[in-house]
Amino acid sequence: MRFHEKVEVHGHLMDSGVLARVLDDVLDYGGDYRVDRIDLGRTHDDESHAVITVGADSMELLNRILMRIQVHGVNRVDPGEAVLRPADRDGVFPPDFYATTNLETVVHIDGQWVPVEHPEMDCGLVVSGGRVRTIPVADVRAGDMIVCGSTGVKTVLPISDHSTHSTRSYGTFGSMTLPPVDAAQPQALLVRAIARQIREVKAEGQTVLWVLGPSVVSAGASAAMVALVEAGFVDVLFAGNALATLDVEQALYGTPLGVGPLRSRRVQRGNEQHIRAINTIRRAGSLRAAVEQGVLTQGIMHAMVKANKTFVLVGSVRDEGPLPDVHTDVLAGQRAMRAALRGVGFALMIATALHSVATGNILPASVPLAAVDMNPTTVAAITDRAAAQALGVVADTGLFLEYLAKELVADYQPADPPLGLGLE
Repeated sequence: MRFHEKVEVHGHLMDSGVLARVLDDVLDYGGDYRVDRIDLGRTHDDESHAVITVGADSMELLNRILMRIQVHGVNRVDPGEAVLRPADRDGVFPPDFYATTNLETVVHIDGQWVPVEHPEMDCGLVVSGGRVRTIPVADVRAGDMIVCGSTGVKTVLPISDHSTHSTRSYGTFGSMTLPPVDAAQPQALLVRAIARQIREVKAEGQTVLWVLGPSVVSAGASAAMVALVEAGFVDVLFAGNALATLDVEQALYGTPLGVGPLRSRRVQRGNEQHIRAINTIRRAGSLRAAVEQGVLTQGIMHAMVKANKTFVLVGSVRDEGPLPDVHTDVLAGQRAMRAALRGVGFALMIATALHSVATGNILPASVPLAAVDMNPTTVAAITDRAAAQALGVVADTGLFLEYLAKELVADYQPADPPLGLGLE
């Protein structure tokens, strides 16, 4: 016995490759399809519309396929009413729970379409008091009413402006028609596009989120980051223990992790210096306390504290110390990151794969992002998870931040060349 459902999708289906990806996903999940109707429009700028019948061997598999292809904006022709079931225990969804995308989503409840608050991928949907919000599995409590199956749920792709191959919310990224991950990209053009995007977001009253890895410090880009913070272009910072510790170490001792004036020269017993830096902040009580006590007088974290900006540091099992500000409970860290996303209009992720992927998972699709790293594989890993909203840049961390600071901060003059210049 086969189970079938008729679905539809709107947009620039052929030239964007959306239709091919939808059909591939159906097959990859073990289903089959029949294209019932496709209207390609009359002009290049017209949106297309396709109606497809999707089939599977079981209702469970069909529901999984329908949920999977919703990441492309594919919805049931007859969506029906949402099915709600109570969670039977803490920290566990019902077996057939609806798994979310980060697209704008609406749920049909009591004859009305209710928008989902703060869309986020890889969560469930909880309904309470006529409102619908995403909820991570760890936060579910017994009795929570959870949306199950794919009926009564629709996703909405960002509004397209096909003449610029962009979505409306992505501003100046609309002109970027280059391959997303390519070391041969014109770097100056990409830096200027990102700088314009940051200015536009700030002008609209939204905030800019930065996700940074430790190589921002080891590549010699601390001065550039401090200038960007002091100029008001860094509103929220996500990082790990390593970025903050290297920054503090450099502020206290002049070099991060035992690195000398050139990257090829290491200071003897450099890790001893590293743990002494951590101990200094732990003695002060926190990064903010260290700034207020005059213990920490420079660096990125000093600038963030002085500017009263938000930072969320989340640790891992490999961390020394860690610094007292670091969340050692990853679930608490995730919650702190989610709370800091309110009002974010643009995210810039630099030289950190794990923190970038974690942030991309909780960002709604309406927030554009740029991923910057020397390693094309890292850039691809980040942008592939958020293809509809991401620009990938293959670039040296130090050089990229130097150029970006020069674009955004009129009087910026680096005190020393970044180590990322490759001087030996």
